[in-house]
Amino acid sequence: MFDHIPNNVDLDSDRKLQKALLKWLPNYLDWWKEMGPSDFAEDQIYLRTAISVKRDGWAHFEHVKMPDYRWGIFLTPWDASERTIGFGDDLGKPVWESVPGEYRKELRRIIVTQADTEPASVEQQRLLGHTAPSLYDLRNLFQINVEEGRHLWAMVYLLHRYFGRDGREEAEELLMRRSGHVDSPRILEAFNKPTEDWLAMFCFTMFMDRDGKFQLGALAESAFDPLARTTKFMLTEEAHHLFVGETGVGRVIQRTAELMAQSEGGDVVPLGGIPLDIIQRYINDWYSASTDLFGGEDSSNAANYFANGLKGRWLENSGRITDHVALDSVYNLDVVADGRVTNNELPMRRAMNAVLLDNYVADCERACKRWNQTLRKAGISEELYIPSSKFNRQQGVYSGHRFDPQGNLIDEATWQANESNWLPTEADTTYVKSLMKPCFEVGKIANWIAPPRRGINKQGFDFEYVRFADDPYVRA
Repeated sequence: MFDHIPNNVDLDSDRKLQKALLKWLPNYLDWWKEMGPSDFAEDQIYLRTAISVKRDGWAHFEHVKMPDYRWGIFLTPWDASERTIGFGDDLGKPVWESVPGEYRKELRRIIVTQADTEPASVEQQRLLGHTAPSLYDLRNLFQINVEEGRHLWAMVYLLHRYFGRDGREEAEELLMRRSGHVDSPRILEAFNKPTEDWLAMFCFTMFMDRDGKFQLGALAESAFDPLARTTKFMLTEEAHHLFVGETGVGRVIQRTAELMAQSEGGDVVPLGGIPLDIIQRYINDWYSASTDLFGGEDSSNAANYFANGLKGRWLENSGRITDHVALDSVYNLDVVADGRVTNNELPMRRAMNAVLLDNYVADCERACKRWNQTLRKAGISEELYIPSSKFNRQQGVYSGHRFDPQGNLIDEATWQANESNWLPTEADTTYVKSLMKPCFEVGKIANWIAPPRRGINKQGFDFEYVRFADDPYVRA
């Protein structure tokens, strides 16, 4: 079996680990069959499989059935003996190749929380294949799904190898929770959110996977070397997920702009397009859900994780940050007090979640600028925007308060009067779902979205990215 799992962790020599993974594998495959992509198990998908950690040739492309995909386990190679802790109270000391007893509980919590997001996203997206707008998009959906499965393998490897019985039990529970389940939901609420159409899918990969980029980047700085090496390699694959989301939303915007030019008064609904105001409401919804994933802006847990070397900042040791101890600096945080917004100074360590969120916000705003460039090129003056990180929050210092998308504190009556202008309505989602008709012909695409500028792995858009075992329209 282990000859068929690409890895650089020497699986063949560790009999105890082999035994644990062999016991976990059948449950994983059962989970994939039950909760993975629905009804596409016999089709040949043009997938990228990680086969090494080398920059030139780390992945291999071929048509493969998803159940036969080779879920590998890879850690970015570097010499741990030469790496030192890059932040916190133990700055400059050697990194850890095993779990320190005093941080065992915290590290397990960090790994389990990250691991739980991987199967959750597969579950959220499991039915989307039936309404894919093109073979290119169908292939990208499945690529993301199998790589989230591989990321689960990577986290489960850490649990099995470094956390003993507790780790094995956590690994089993990862396969028992279900996105949106009443009694056993996923850990983070945003990963229980339904993803029922492709505009939601693109917003998910744009915003939720972008959160993943920054969380993984912060963990790649960890003093626990196996975790740092694991998440560092995961970032290599995560880049494609972000690409799918950002360009996916961009292609919807591009097609809307094209249809606006064809329609009287710019109304794209009669032509089967998605209006810009609906796109904006989807952006507001998914962006605000993703900001909750960063946790509280004022967090003692974040302070302890930083102090103890468990989780750093984005690009902590890239040269952009000079103070890696963060004991004497402060963070200016807006808070609500006595019915108004005031600015407080927060010890920098307690603000590490807010610092990571700031990096995320800047990245989202950069993507939005690209979307607006598409509109300007089409001669459209209207612009899309990234809402304030105070808007529609369910976690952190702004939860329990009402803010408009520009970040102004408002009362409940104003919120109720404007919610339908800011967040998707039932009519919005019903309309978008009505457009979700599958397009499974090679080189063709649904009317509501523009084709991509280029294909995958130097292939064209008209490449046969999916080879169906039978008529896919019968399944849809």
